[in-house]
Amino acid sequence: MNNIFSRHQILCLLGFVSVAFLGTHSSAVAQSATIAADNNAVPVPGSAATTSAAFVDYEAPIVVNTSKQADSSQILSQQVAQADINPGRVTRGGSSYVGIAGNIGLGGGDSALGDGNFAVMSKIGLTRTISVRPSAVFGDNTAILIPVTYDFSVQSAEDPFTEPLPFAPYVGVGAAIKTGDDSQIGFLVSGGVDIPLNRQFTATAAINAGFFDQTDVGLLLGVGYNFQGF
Repeated sequence: MNNIFSRHQILCLLGFVSVAFLGTHSSAVAQSATIAADNNAVPVPGSAATTSAAFVDYEAPIVVNTSKQADSSQILSQQVAQADINPGRVTRGGSSYVGIAGNIGLGGGDSALGDGNFAVMSKIGLTRTISVRPSAVFGDNTAILIPVTYDFSVQSAEDPFTEPLPFAPYVGVGAAIKTGDDSQIGFLVSGGVDIPLNRQFTATAAINAGFFDQTDVGLLLGVGYNFQGF
């Protein structure tokens, strides 16, 4: 009887130990699985991520190309500066000026433009490319010329990347006013060339055609004193 009881007790004890061991082993396995899952979800600093989960929340930084923005702003500023009207400014054809000239009549009617006469002339830059060039040819039936011109900047044909050549052509249209007993206002066509001599002086040559009852044409040759702004 005692031997049977002893065996029964031993069997119960072994069963209890087995259940306890299996429970402990299951908890350890579950904890290991939880730690492994956490390790896969949250990368450990200093370790290499080997799953796609580590890259889910990553966002590439937005790179702003500031150089292109700066270039665009610079181009816009240059365009605004070219369109800005500033009387007396320097144009791409050279400085503004005022001076004296001689007019050689090339034919026409009875205005001073078609005769040999003394004249005063000027150039007033408005924008980088646009100028107004008032002048007056004195004599019988004095002619007042007010052309608005487009100024060019000529470069060397051999090397277009060199400095501009020392002359600047221009063309324009405007109004011609003939004074005297038979005063008239006619259409004016003008074209010429400016030749910078130095920082103070600019030479100019221009052909002017005033359309009155008859077309008066004159060649204007003069020298102007440079200035900047009013």
